Amino acid sequence: MMTSIFPKGPKNETYQQFFVGQSYLQNLVADPEVNIGVGQVTFEPGCRNNWHIHHQGYQILLVTAGEGWYQEAGQPARHLKPGDVVVTHDGVKHWHGATKDSWFSHVAITTGTPEWLEPVSDEQYQALED
Repeated sequence: MMTSIFPKGPKNETYQQFFVGQSYLQNLVADPEVNIGVGQVTFEPGCRNNWHIHHQGYQILLVTAGEGWYQEAGQPARHLKPGDVVVTHDGVKHWHGATKDSWFSHVAITTGTPEWLEPVSDEQYQALED
């Protein structure tokens, strides 16, 4: 397991049905007057979320530890390392998660409503080069 500046958090049971593998979620902002989600998501090796779209909003990922992947539909996957920043605009279908052999954490800053879609297939995921 790698070290991050934020705690790993509890198992991400609220969103588990939208992940392949185990993830953890540490909410970082819990102010009901702030209409933005801020949390650190930690992925065990091989864990990734389903394809999804943010409607009426966006998502910013700040990579804090480990190695992972980010991919937008129709684009090649992007290999992520600590210090990388990803901006996902409104309506863009995408997924993100750990590499096969590394834990991965990012802070997700999110607005809008997510639409969860199909899982990233094992075939798609295994084709990625760590």
